[in-house]
Amino acid sequence: METIAQMFTLPLLLISFRYATPLILAALGGVFNERSGVINIALEGMMLFGAFAAVYGSGVTGNPWIGVLYSIGAGLAFALILAIVCVTFKADQIVVATGINIFASGLTIYFLQVLYGVAGTSPRAPRLPSIRILGMRYNPITLIAVALVPIVWFILFKTPWGLRIRSIGEHPSAADTLGINVNRYRFICVLISGALAGLAGAHLSIGEFSAFVREMSQGRGFIALAAMIFGKWHPVGAFGAALLFGYAEAISIRVDFAFIPSELIRAIPYVLTIIVLAGFIGKAIPPKAIGKPYFKGED
Repeated sequence: METIAQMFTLPLLLISFRYATPLILAALGGVFNERSGVINIALEGMMLFGAFAAVYGSGVTGNPWIGVLYSIGAGLAFALILAIVCVTFKADQIVVATGINIFASGLTIYFLQVLYGVAGTSPRAPRLPSIRILGMRYNPITLIAVALVPIVWFILFKTPWGLRIRSIGEHPSAADTLGINVNRYRFICVLISGALAGLAGAHLSIGEFSAFVREMSQGRGFIALAAMIFGKWHPVGAFGAALLFGYAEAISIRVDFAFIPSELIRAIPYVLTIIVLAGFIGKAIPPKAIGKPYFKGED
C-alpha cells in the first residue's frame, strides 16, 4: 500500500514534467515533420548529438545558453542531412534516419575520445539555472517545452502555414496544384524537428546534469515517436502522451518497489512504449502521404 501511495503523490506528478521534457520537444518536432509527410526516426540521433553539443558549447564558452544554441545547431545539422537526402534526393526515409542514429552514436563516442580523452562521461560544464515552481525546481527548457505546445497547436491548426503543412501530408499533389511547394515545406518541417530534438538533448545534458554521458538519450527519441503516435499526430495529444511516459519514468526512478529488481523497474517506460505501440498503432491513422517522396507533377 505504501508503494501505491508513493505513485500518486503530488511531487511525483510534478517531477514528471522534468522527465517528460525531452519527449515533449521531440514529439512536437515529430508532429511537424510527419504532418508534412516525412518519417523521422532520427530524432534519437539528433537528441543524442544535441546533448553532446550542448555540453561542448557550454564548456568552451562558459555560458550554458550558448550551449543551448550549440545543441539546436547540432540538431539542425543532422536534420539538414535527412532533409537533403530524403526530401531533395528522395532516398528511403527509414534507412537514412537509421543511418543517422548510428552515425550520431559513433560520432559522440569519437568526440568524447578526441576532445576529452574519455570513453564514457565528459568533464563537467556549466548547466542551465533552475527555477522553483510549486516547490519543484525546473530548468528553463522544461518551461519552453510546455509553452511550445499551444504555440505549435496554433501554428498547425489556426494559420495558413499550418494548413499547408497538413495538406501536403494528406494529399501533396492537390497541394501542388494550388501552388504550394511541397518539398520546400517538408524540408522546413524536418529542420524544425531537428532543432527541437537538439533542444531536447540540451535538457538531458546541461538542463538536468552538467555533463554528457555516452548514449544518454537512452531511446527517448523512439519513446517520443511513440508519444506522437499515441497522441494521434496532434501537439496536445503528443504532450499528454509524453507526460504519461514521463510519469512512468518518474515511477521507475523515484518509487521503491520492494522485492523487484531495479533493472525491471527501470524498464517500465520501455515496456509501456511497447504496450502502447502494440495496442494502439493499428488504430492510429497517420497522414496519408507519410513516408512517400513527392515528385512534382505526380498523380
